[in-house]
Amino acid sequence: MATVKNELNVYESAAARFELAAQKLSLEPGLYKYLQHPNKEITVYIPVGMDDGRLEVFIGYRVHHSIVRGPCKGGIRFDPGVTLDEVRALAAWMTWKCAVVDIPFGGAKGGVICDPAKLSRGELERITRRYTAELIDWFGPERDVPAPDIGTNEQTMAWVMDTYSMHMRHTTTAVVTGKPFDIGGSRGRKQATGRGCMMVCDKALEHLKMKKEGCRVIVQGFGNVGSWAARLMHEAGYKVVGVADIHGALYNENGLDATKLMDWVHVQRKPLPEFPQGGTKMSSTDVLFQPCDILLPAATENQITSKNAHLVQAKILCEAANGPTTALADDILEKNGVFVIPDILANAGGVTVSYFEWVQDRMGFFWRENEVNERLQDVMDRSFNYVVRYAGEHSVQNRIAAYMLAIDRVATALKMRGIYA
Repeated sequence: MATVKNELNVYESAAARFELAAQKLSLEPGLYKYLQHPNKEITVYIPVGMDDGRLEVFIGYRVHHSIVRGPCKGGIRFDPGVTLDEVRALAAWMTWKCAVVDIPFGGAKGGVICDPAKLSRGELERITRRYTAELIDWFGPERDVPAPDIGTNEQTMAWVMDTYSMHMRHTTTAVVTGKPFDIGGSRGRKQATGRGCMMVCDKALEHLKMKKEGCRVIVQGFGNVGSWAARLMHEAGYKVVGVADIHGALYNENGLDATKLMDWVHVQRKPLPEFPQGGTKMSSTDVLFQPCDILLPAATENQITSKNAHLVQAKILCEAANGPTTALADDILEKNGVFVIPDILANAGGVTVSYFEWVQDRMGFFWRENEVNERLQDVMDRSFNYVVRYAGEHSVQNRIAAYMLAIDRVATALKMRGIYA
């Protein structure tokens, strides 16, 4: 069982799982110390002229966890709750996520403490450009390749790419992923994380000998990842019975039309709980514990904890968000027979297609969307099979198997490279 002092500290949860996986692997003490710590942590103070004439200073972070298998890769989030511990944990998760799906990146993560909902477009652009300028020596296609995360989007990445390109004196599309298609983005990138979640759910049903038709799904979080996961699964024959966002949740045992709901929320900009073809209204937390076959948390960290894990009624937990389950909840879920598809596998569709985007930018040749999706299917299917087989061979939970597989791949690369001194 994981040992953590503060269950809701995501860095402690990540460290506890790393420790358990490293023990199972009998990882050499020196390698343990090396992989336990980030490569570097950078704090920047971002002065921004606000629309009302004030000068405000925002705090930003960028953490490079590993460069052993390739350039750093990881999102930038704009959120009032950003902390250095959170960014550290997310950077480490990116290292393991890239290794699980066997793409040649290490992990990074960044964040700025701000509330995008309270900032104008001009203020967001100035924050983004100054943040990029402060980190210009660390960004680059061969160094660190950012992507969108909570509170950021395609437009944010366009600003990062343009700022970097202006400093370099030439257009460098491969410095970020998740860009608009017209400036080097990849077809299929927007849907990739949600599509990857559906792909591993398909594999889980096959593994557990369950049928897709009528399979009840609850999705918590209706941003880009959750809404696309819900829509794609609905269109593929799953029965989406519950959805939630920051405004609240709907539960309908007869099913919800996720395609119409996505239009209601993202096109018409109306509150999710007011969807006219909805069901029973409840809180975004309560919907997690309603009857379903697949629970797909796609919101934020620490949704399922040691205090509520026993309430989960799902047969499959597919972690679309990063860190939605605390380390102390893992054993409860295992005891109750919940089949967990861990975050570093479940939501790796996004970074996989980000890798495809980076490759396409560097080649200057872009693939059709069906090619992107076929390549993504191959990666997700193969990675799921590896993790499940690893779990069986080592008699561990899927999560620890995913960590073991990832740590083993990074450690192997590190031993081959050696330590430069």
